[in-house]
Amino acid sequence: MAWQPSGENLKTLAQCLKDSLSAFNKAAQKQAEIMLNQAKASPDINNYLALIISSSEPPQDFPATAADWHLVRCAAALMLKNNIKNNYDKIPEQSLALVKLAVPLGLQDKNSQIRSHAGTLATELINKGGIYGWPEFLPELLKTLTNESGHVTPEAQEGAMAAMAKICEDNAKMLEREHNGQRPINFLLPKLIQATRSTVPKVRAHALTAINVFTPRKSQAMLNSIDDLLQHLFALAEDPSIDVRKQVCRAFVNLVETRPDKLLPHIEGLAKYIIAQQKGSDEDLATEAAEFWLTVGEHDNLWRALEPYITDIIPVLLECMVYSPEDIALLGGASDDEDEEDREEDIKPQFAKKKLTRAANGNTAADMAKNGNAFEKVASMEEDDDDLEDGEIDDSESEGDENPDEKWTLRKCSAAALDVFARDFGGPVFTSILPYLQSNLKHADWSYREAAVLALGAVAEGCMDVVVPHLPELVPYLVSLLDDEEPVVRQITCWTLGRYSAWAVGLVDQAEKERYFLPMMDGILKKMLDKNKNVQEAGASAMANLEEKAGKALEPYCGPIIQQYIRCFGKYKDKNMWVLYDCVQTLAEHIGPVLARPELSNQLMPVLLDRWQKVGDESRELFPLLECLSYVAMALGDAFTPYAEPIFARCIRIIHQNLEQAMKAKTNTDLDQPDEDFLVTSLDLLSAIIQALDNDKASKLVANVQQTFFELMALCMGDQSDAVQQSAYALLGDCAKYVFEQLKPFLPNIMPVVIKRLDMDTILDEEVENSFSVVNNACWSVGEIALQYKAGMAPFVPQLLQRCVDILSNPRVPGGVSENAAIALGRLGLDNAELVAPHLGSFAEEFLDTMDDVDPSEEKATALRGFTEIVTRNPQAMESVLLHYFATIANYQELSLQKPVLLELHEAFQNVINVYKQIIPGFGNFLMQMEAKDLELLQRLFAL
Repeated sequence: MAWQPSGENLKTLAQCLKDSLSAFNKAAQKQAEIMLNQAKASPDINNYLALIISSSEPPQDFPATAADWHLVRCAAALMLKNNIKNNYDKIPEQSLALVKLAVPLGLQDKNSQIRSHAGTLATELINKGGIYGWPEFLPELLKTLTNESGHVTPEAQEGAMAAMAKICEDNAKMLEREHNGQRPINFLLPKLIQATRSTVPKVRAHALTAINVFTPRKSQAMLNSIDDLLQHLFALAEDPSIDVRKQVCRAFVNLVETRPDKLLPHIEGLAKYIIAQQKGSDEDLATEAAEFWLTVGEHDNLWRALEPYITDIIPVLLECMVYSPEDIALLGGASDDEDEEDREEDIKPQFAKKKLTRAANGNTAADMAKNGNAFEKVASMEEDDDDLEDGEIDDSESEGDENPDEKWTLRKCSAAALDVFARDFGGPVFTSILPYLQSNLKHADWSYREAAVLALGAVAEGCMDVVVPHLPELVPYLVSLLDDEEPVVRQITCWTLGRYSAWAVGLVDQAEKERYFLPMMDGILKKMLDKNKNVQEAGASAMANLEEKAGKALEPYCGPIIQQYIRCFGKYKDKNMWVLYDCVQTLAEHIGPVLARPELSNQLMPVLLDRWQKVGDESRELFPLLECLSYVAMALGDAFTPYAEPIFARCIRIIHQNLEQAMKAKTNTDLDQPDEDFLVTSLDLLSAIIQALDNDKASKLVANVQQTFFELMALCMGDQSDAVQQSAYALLGDCAKYVFEQLKPFLPNIMPVVIKRLDMDTILDEEVENSFSVVNNACWSVGEIALQYKAGMAPFVPQLLQRCVDILSNPRVPGGVSENAAIALGRLGLDNAELVAPHLGSFAEEFLDTMDDVDPSEEKATALRGFTEIVTRNPQAMESVLLHYFATIANYQELSLQKPVLLELHEAFQNVINVYKQIIPGFGNFLMQMEAKDLELLQRLFAL
């Protein structure tokens, strides 16, 4: 029997939805929210919500104006969307069928907001049920958006096309995936291209939005349709709709990466077109156009094709780098705001930056990107969309009156393009901008001064050689601009000086250093205490940049630098504290043990500990603070001991709290998942402390919390986040190196987790990049454990051997991961050679090929010794690669025979050579097949 609504129930629900939006009657609003929560339990709730959404008129006798009813429908759509998102599996089939009837009606509604809500509902239904859970919807949608019947209203066409764009954005991979021999995109893409001919401008724009989900993806459908698409793009290039032209520019940007061969023949026309769009009055369109220069400039080959047009492009970039009048109004003019508290919304989301990766040479590789990029896309554009598929667009990106320094703008995009062109073309770019610099660096209007300083900074990397002769004149002038009356000029001057700090640092003559480097460093340090908070931030970023360039050359100046940092800790509000931590950790990283001098550490540590005590366990400021302390601990080494115990204990508490909160959130959808960076930064700091302290002290520290510590570490190794796993495996390897006796009792439970994570079959294609970082650290930790656990590894050798061989033989695996797998595999042979030897033939070639790329180190030496032990027990398995193996022995150049490790390796090499002398007739003649230089080395180093 078909469902029949109750008129009273419908009016009651509508009234609750209306009251829930009331800002004037809080009591009614509260009561409505309670009733709506109770209504969720009704099996018919979604039926009523669907009915409200699809009804353009309110129920009879329901007191509501047209505006009130519209708000009720919007509230119903939002509630229904959340019900589908959170409880899809619990919605009865009859209700889903009614919702699926309501959505097409909503897409045809006269109100654009209702059409948008209906599109969101369609997307959510497909997200949860899949395309094939609603197989009739896409064909019907295509009929509507293409006006197949000839009677579809423009509003309905627009609603259908907007819904299609949302579906493509959220389900790109599903549409490309094969199902029953068909890929939906093969049928869909030609229809979308056809829709760009629509007479309705918004349909054309939405069609291109949908197409642009696929232009960055190298699908067969795009390959088949590329010529047709290009014809349509060229036809739309002069479309009167700005939204259409924005999408045309975006398509050209995307095709730079996927089909540069198709763009190359049209590069002259494209250059002229993009220049024209960038010079237009609409800033969003101009920004989309400017992205083309940035993308082409970063392309491996296509950038060369722009060389004839550089003199036409650069003036446009320079023109666009000046703050617009609207931006100047938003900046609010000069202000001294150092004493104003930061608003929470002013503090940009921050993320743990340095995900530590353990390298085969024993070093720790880290992403050392600095915050000092004046044209860097803000974090929300680059970091916040991790859970979106490739090609998807984040609906939540904010619009409106943002500070132009806090968002990606035409100005920043143009400056970034100038930077890229400078690196591409070098000197000619500086020659092109020199007249502009000469006219504007001392311009009376601050916005032109600022743009000129920005341009000078933008070309620093690519044009340094040709700028250097001008720097003795430019640097003192830039230092004087640090006192410019306009804060924005002081801000960009800090950044530009940071970009040229490498030149000042590299000056050899002491008099020149005192003339240029010291005033530069002193000026930047002073700006860290400017009266304007944005200038403070720019000064701190520039100082971090200078520290990175100067390295140990800063040693004589550490006292004044740290004293200034201490003043900053006393002055800064919350926002700038983050970049101040970056300054401290960069200094610690580059001067290392110098920081352990009592006159330095005794000044710095009290202010860091003061922040440590003030910042709560749930504050996001913990991320940069914990990261900073990790670098400080490594620099101080054993001098960190007085501070280690309470910091170690708090890290464990933070990990425990966050894992507990994550478990609760899994069972209660009303709770938020904790931020993974609480775990990442805490794990990294635990690693740093264990490495920094003397082994006995580190062992005692871990022994005090042994059970809890290793249980939490094992849970983090199995966390759903790759970033957490990566840090957990780094910690596991460090424990094996420095506190093995404490780790040893827990290895029977930990090793199966490691083995499971090394299974290449569990890595999904879309997670490859992040997963390999985890696999890398897991391989490294296996190598460290094998070195210490010795024969205790025996129960795990068969599976570990298989995992390592799979990694070595997989061509998709990055070189660094293969190197760590090879080292782990070699080290398994140190004490378990008899278990590995029968399988030697299956990995010998891949092992030797990989080890050829590893630099000499203790890790390589122990791996080769383990491999040699394996070879000694199964020498016949090396027949096909024996000459390669002897070449490896001959070319291992660190045989100074001073370290015990190298003595043992030399002895193992001599033993295996002796084995082959016994079993190969005419051994000397056999060796004559080696390359002469390799044979000469072998004869010189070993008794043959």
